[in-house]
Amino acid sequence: MKRTHEKTVDPAAAEALAKAAKLSISTAYDRHEEQEPRCGFGETGLCCRICDMGPCRIDPFGDSPSRGICGANGATIVARHLIRQVAAGVATHSDHGHDIVRTLLLAAKGEAQGYSVKDEARLKDLANEWGVATDGRESNDIAIELAQLALGQFNQQEGEIRYPALRAPNATLENWRRHGLIPVGVEHEVVETLHRTHEGVDADYRNLLMHGFRTSMGDGWAGSMLATDFGDVLFGTPTPVRSQVNLGVLKKDQVNIVVHGHEPTLSEMVVAASRDPELLKLASEKGAKGIVVGGICCTANEILMRQGAPVVGNFLHQELAIGTGAVDVMLVDVQCIMPAVVEHASRYHTKIISTSKKARIPGATHIQFDEKRAYDIAKQIVKEAVENYANRGVTDIPQHTSDLVAGFTVQNTFTHLGGKYRATLRPLNDGIIQGRLRGVAAVIGCNTVKKTQDDSHVRMVKELIANDVLVVQTGCSATACAKIGLLKPEAAAEFAGKGLQEICEAVGIPPVLHFGSCVDNSRILVALCEILREGGLGDKLSDLPVAGAAPEAMCEKAIAIGFYCVASGVYVNYSPAMRILGSKDVTNFLTNEVEDITGGRFSFEADPVKAARLMMAHMDKKRAALKLKPLMYASAMEPQG
Repeated sequence: MKRTHEKTVDPAAAEALAKAAKLSISTAYDRHEEQEPRCGFGETGLCCRICDMGPCRIDPFGDSPSRGICGANGATIVARHLIRQVAAGVATHSDHGHDIVRTLLLAAKGEAQGYSVKDEARLKDLANEWGVATDGRESNDIAIELAQLALGQFNQQEGEIRYPALRAPNATLENWRRHGLIPVGVEHEVVETLHRTHEGVDADYRNLLMHGFRTSMGDGWAGSMLATDFGDVLFGTPTPVRSQVNLGVLKKDQVNIVVHGHEPTLSEMVVAASRDPELLKLASEKGAKGIVVGGICCTANEILMRQGAPVVGNFLHQELAIGTGAVDVMLVDVQCIMPAVVEHASRYHTKIISTSKKARIPGATHIQFDEKRAYDIAKQIVKEAVENYANRGVTDIPQHTSDLVAGFTVQNTFTHLGGKYRATLRPLNDGIIQGRLRGVAAVIGCNTVKKTQDDSHVRMVKELIANDVLVVQTGCSATACAKIGLLKPEAAAEFAGKGLQEICEAVGIPPVLHFGSCVDNSRILVALCEILREGGLGDKLSDLPVAGAAPEAMCEKAIAIGFYCVASGVYVNYSPAMRILGSKDVTNFLTNEVEDITGGRFSFEADPVKAARLMMAHMDKKRAALKLKPLMYASAMEPQG
C-alpha cells in the first residue's frame, strides 16, 4: 500500500488523505491499489475487444498467439484502439465547443436567459477573420451569422475546417494538405475513425495512425478553438487576475459551492447568482457570512480566468474536497467526474447535483440545465446550497492556499510584452533569438493515481524555468504548479534562470503563464502561429524551439491533445505512456517516423526531469537549425540529448 507521500506532494491533499484513511473512507488511490495486478495485455495495448469473436490478445514477446482470430496483428490492434481513444477525446472537447457556439446563437436570438455578447471587440475580430460583414450591423446579428457558420464546422461533409487556413503559417498548411491531415468536419472524422476501426476494415497501422492525427486536428483546430474563441465572446475575454488555490479556499463560516467539470455555461451563471442580494440575504439568515463559489478541474479554470473565482483543486481533489465536510453543493456537468463522489458525499451533508443529460450519476440530485432558464436554474442551485449549510457536521479544512495570477491570452500577452500602444510578441521572439530564452514549453494535462499527484508537473516545470524556458500551462497542470506558487510574478526570482528572470521582471509576468482550461490549449496553438508570424524563427510551426508535455496524463482527451500537437509539428512527451508499447511498429512510428511527416513526435519518458531535458534538447536542436545565438547565460543544468 502506498504511503501518503507517495500519493501526493500537496500538503492539503496529504492531510485530507490521512483523514480519509483514519475514517476508512476509500479514495481513488485505494481503488487503484485494489485493481492490482493489472492485465499486461491491456497495459501494452495488445488486447482487442472490437468484435464479439474475441476478446483476443497478442503475446508481446512474439510467441503464439501472434494474431487475433480475424488475423489482426499486434500493430493493427494497438493502432485501432489508440485512434478510438483519439476520437473519444476529440468528441469530448468538440461537444463542449458545439454547446458554447449554440449558446452564443441562442443568446444573440434573445433565447438564453442571462447571456449576451460580453466582448463585442472580440466578436468583430472573429467576424472579420471569418469574412462576416460588421459595418452598420448590430452585434447580435453578427453573432447569429458567425455562430451559424461555426456550427457547420462540426458536421460539414465537404471542404476543410476553417481555422488552419485562417491561422496556420503557409508552409505548415501546405504540409498538412500534402499529407491529408486537415479534417472535413469534426464529426465526419470521428465517424470515419469508428468505421475504420470496426472489424474487417482498416488493418494498416500507419494508415490508421495518420487518420488518428487527422481526427485530432478537428479538436485543436476546430472544436477546442471554437470553444475558446466563442467562449471569449459570450463570457468575456480573460484578463490577468489574482486569485487563490487549494482546499483552504473553502470557508468554515460561508456557504461553499464547488463547480466541477468542464463547461462554463452554467458555472458562469452560478457565480452571478452567488452575488444575488436575495441569496446573500438568505445566506446571512442561515448564519453564513457569504457564499463562496470555487472550482475543480477545468470548470475551475473557466471561472478563474474570467471571474477570479478561487480554485479548490485539480482532478484528484474532488473526493478530498467533499471530505472537508464544508462543501454544501458540488455541482457537476461533464468530463472527469468520478461517480464515487456520490458515495463519498453520502458520508457528509454534501449534495451532488448533476446538470447534463449526458452525465447522469446514480444517487445524485439531477437539475437539468437549460440555457433558456439558465439564471433561474443557477439561483435554484445556489439556494439549495444555502439551505444545506445548516446541515453541516464537523468541518476539517486543510489550511493551505497559494496566490496565483491567471487570465493570460494571446491578445493580452501581446500587451504585457509590448505595452498598450505597441502590443507585440517581439520581445519574446527577441529573447529567444538573442539567447536570453531557450524556448517555450507547454505543460498541460491531468492527475493520475499511477503517479504521485502534482509531482511530475512541478518537477518538470521547475527544471524548465530554471533553464530559461518560458512555460505556458492549462488545466489541472496549471493548478498543480499554482499550488506551490509558480504562477505568481515573485516566482521568477526564486525559480527561474537568469534570462527568463530578466524578462519576467521587465514586463511583470510569472515564469509560468496560465492560459486557461484544457480546451484553451488552442490558445497555445494560436500563440505559436503568432510567434512565427512575428518573424525570425522559421517559416513553419515545426521550426520553433518549443515542446509540450502531459506529465500526468489520465484520459482520452489528453491523447487527442497530444496527437494534434504532434500533427502541428510539436515535440510532445507523454506520461504514463499510451497503451502502445506492445507494438514496436506503432511505437516507432509515433516516436520516430511521424517526425518526417509533421515535424513533431512523441516520447514517453516517465521521469519528469529527464523528460524536461529531452524537451530542452529538442529546443536546442531547433535553435541550432535556425542558427540562433548561443544561450546568454549558463544553464542551471545542461540538458542531455
